[in-house]
Amino acid sequence: MVVTGECRLNHTCEMCEYNNDTDCKADQNEHNRWLVNFRMNNIKYKIIVGSNKGGVGKSTVTTNLAVALAEKGFKVGLADADLHGPNVPKLVDADNVRLRSKDEGGIVPYETRNGLKVASLGFLIEDPNMHIAWRDAVKYDFIIELLGNIDWGELDYLLIDLPPGTGNEQITIIDFIGDVDGAIVVTTPQDLALLDARKMISFARDSNVPIVGIIENMSTLTCPHCEKEVDVFKQGGGKSLAEELVIPYLGSIPLDGEITRRSDSGEPVVLSRPDSIAAKAFMELAENTHKFLNPQETLKAG
Repeated sequence: MVVTGECRLNHTCEMCEYNNDTDCKADQNEHNRWLVNFRMNNIKYKIIVGSNKGGVGKSTVTTNLAVALAEKGFKVGLADADLHGPNVPKLVDADNVRLRSKDEGGIVPYETRNGLKVASLGFLIEDPNMHIAWRDAVKYDFIIELLGNIDWGELDYLLIDLPPGTGNEQITIIDFIGDVDGAIVVTTPQDLALLDARKMISFARDSNVPIVGIIENMSTLTCPHCEKEVDVFKQGGGKSLAEELVIPYLGSIPLDGEITRRSDSGEPVVLSRPDSIAAKAFMELAENTHKFLNPQETLKAG
């Protein structure tokens, strides 16, 4: 078989048996863009989640937010685009999962017990302790695989957990998706984190991506002994930044050791401790996220 002109096979060129100069005469960039568009057309809202820096709990926040949206009754996908630190598989207790291909093209994402669909580079790595040392060309290819080869099906929300920074990975993701419906910026309260959050907001605006809002993570610690609130990393920085830049403030997540313990065991706190303050905070974030994109609607209680 020789492929010429427009190709409409449901997998990327990198996974194609005709991917060489003799057999394939199709424009690979055109085909991959068509395929990503084909996948994204089945998804109502595409949301990127970023922070510009590591250490603010972005992956934990993204995972629990995705779980909370699924608990609200939406069809949700979670794409782990953090190529150097793909931690989402551990957060959903799927360290040993390997994804399978479909005969008709595409890869089936992993599905959690509450219906959340997940894809990550972590599902392809045999040893999670090994580092990833890729040049931009290889990163580019994987991002196309993540967006084009994963058969997400019909979704209400696709949350994309970005790596730290505002470089090649972020630019490629926004470029191939085309119309990104919004960006969520995760920060912690201290000034240093807020400085980097400003950069992510500037990047989103420069990329014509609407700002869904700011989430302040690790906001306040409640002492388990005296029950007094302790502002370990200050408090209210995220809200103040939102007010200053005139963008929505989605809410705060407490600094809670239970979130850490549940994350380490692959049990998102939204599912494992639904009555906890942290879980309720994530459910409120899901409500506020949906309200931004659907201002005329009100979610039913989850």
